[in-house]
Amino acid sequence: MSGFVGVLVSDPWLQSQFTQVELRGLKSNHLSAKGDSGHVTVGNLPPIMVKLKGLHEVLTEEEISAILNASYPDDSHEMDFEAYLRAYLELQAQAGNKRGSVKNSSSFLKATTTTLLHTIGESEQGFFVAHINGYLGDDSFLKNYLPLDPASDDLFNLAKDGVLLCKLINVAVPGTIDERAINTKRVLNPWERNENHTLCLNSAKAIGCTVVNIGTQDLVEGRPHLVLGLISQIIKIQLLADLNLKKTPQLVELIDDSQDAEELLGLSPEKMLLKWMNFHLKRAGYKKTVTNFSSDLKDGEAYAYLLNVLAPEHCNPAALDAKDPTERAKMVLDHAEKINCKRFVTSKDIVEGSANLNLGFIAQIFHERNGLSTDCRKISFAEMMPDDVLVSREERAFRLWINSLGITTYVNNVFEDVRNGFNLLQLLKNLRYHHSQGKEITDADILKWANNKVKNAGRVSRIESFKDKNLSNGIFFLELLSSVEPRVVNWNLVTKGESDDEKRLNAIYIISVARKLGCSIFLLPEDIMEVNQKMILILTASVMYWSLQQPSEEPDQCESCADDSSLHRAASELSIDDTTSEKAPSDWEDGSLTASFISNVASDDAISETSELENGSSTTTTIGG
Repeated sequence: MSGFVGVLVSDPWLQSQFTQVELRGLKSNHLSAKGDSGHVTVGNLPPIMVKLKGLHEVLTEEEISAILNASYPDDSHEMDFEAYLRAYLELQAQAGNKRGSVKNSSSFLKATTTTLLHTIGESEQGFFVAHINGYLGDDSFLKNYLPLDPASDDLFNLAKDGVLLCKLINVAVPGTIDERAINTKRVLNPWERNENHTLCLNSAKAIGCTVVNIGTQDLVEGRPHLVLGLISQIIKIQLLADLNLKKTPQLVELIDDSQDAEELLGLSPEKMLLKWMNFHLKRAGYKKTVTNFSSDLKDGEAYAYLLNVLAPEHCNPAALDAKDPTERAKMVLDHAEKINCKRFVTSKDIVEGSANLNLGFIAQIFHERNGLSTDCRKISFAEMMPDDVLVSREERAFRLWINSLGITTYVNNVFEDVRNGFNLLQLLKNLRYHHSQGKEITDADILKWANNKVKNAGRVSRIESFKDKNLSNGIFFLELLSSVEPRVVNWNLVTKGESDDEKRLNAIYIISVARKLGCSIFLLPEDIMEVNQKMILILTASVMYWSLQQPSEEPDQCESCADDSSLHRAASELSIDDTTSEKAPSDWEDGSLTASFISNVASDDAISETSELENGSSTTTTIGG
């Protein structure tokens, strides 16, 4: 079956600046600019390009025309697609200069790691480097390479082996990666380096990053805009981690009654941060409402009011009286430093409205002094809000999976954010399949495949169903992973799984090893320890799909399958989301299967909670058709 070719550009560098999604959109935009002559000319472009994302918010049609005319004075000059792409990059740069920041002020967690705005400013890079130096400076392995120099390529060179990025993920969300699974040597071979980056990318998706436009080779090469884009998302997830009622129940003070509490639960971390800031600004007597992290903060007044109410002991009335925004911004930073907010942001960043850096600065202030009440009544109200632990974990898994696919709307709460159906339609659009006469694979087939793999590897473990309590010690999964790739499991690190602590160690290791292998999974150690049937099924299916994708895989005997080769053919015919980097290795291609199984398991659960494998009832998933 022929594969998807995509939009090709003869210049490799130019091709590398865009993802296939971007190229297709830009190709369509270019074609729409054709005039009566059937050609695209410079004069045709301004009214078409002004509508492009990243341009229409900043540049007018007249400004676009002037920028194009600086390079192409003749409006009748014909613009082929590659010339159009180069013009677009120039317009993006000019838009960035006009903004005072190359990043726009839209939702940061929504923004994918993409090449659309392909440069990150020096100030942001300096912030990232300072953050890394501060949080990882004492790491037993990385301390030999830190501190990094923000003015050099140190960051990109160190990122090439994957260790730094894996460690940074654990700083953002502790315990995400079992560091025993990271290959840490001074010199790694290509296989070990690729394993680290595969582990990194799959773990980044598992904490909420959207990385559809980046592959392991991009990280091996240390491509600056992609490395910085990924680091940016990881750091923001860390900075915003406590901006929810579960982590900070004091946030309930921001609302007046229980009806508003439900709305508060559905807020994104960024909106929660803005709501918190405006809550204190209103108390301080500030008359405006801050609606973004860019233009609304440029004059520094909101910062001055915020810090005066949060840290009155360091209040400087001169900050509000200052006429020069830069001088006021300097006073704001002096004030913030007195409450232990480190100087990762400059007065220039504030005045220029650097959205990413302002968000980071406000999050720092929140962590150091949130100024919220310790009203026991309100906190108790927040803590007593209904919380089904199992449902909460499954909602988390589905939410992270959805966001990993790079849909345009970032999902903060599955129950709330899919109600209108728009996000579900986007999911269908992004996980579309090449239809063929594919084979339906049941969970009974998956169970049989897993048992056969373990048996054929010379192991004795066997499970009866995906609810088998013997799965809780993790041994079966470790044997399964070892059977599909013998070198991936270090058996010296495996426990007997007899106590809860030993089971947890094994479960944590299983998840990291599976991600290191190439499985995109979103379960937690508790799902293995408690034998959560749905998550166990998805984990097994992900390992199965990865295994069947490998060219060296020998077909296993499966009595329920008429032709074992159909499993391989069905798996190979799955189409992955073509927003994925064209260079993305096979270790990223399990997303479609996981999506299919999640959809299948969720719908099956809605139909009947009593479906049992041992009673002969099983769900089916169509692969390739």
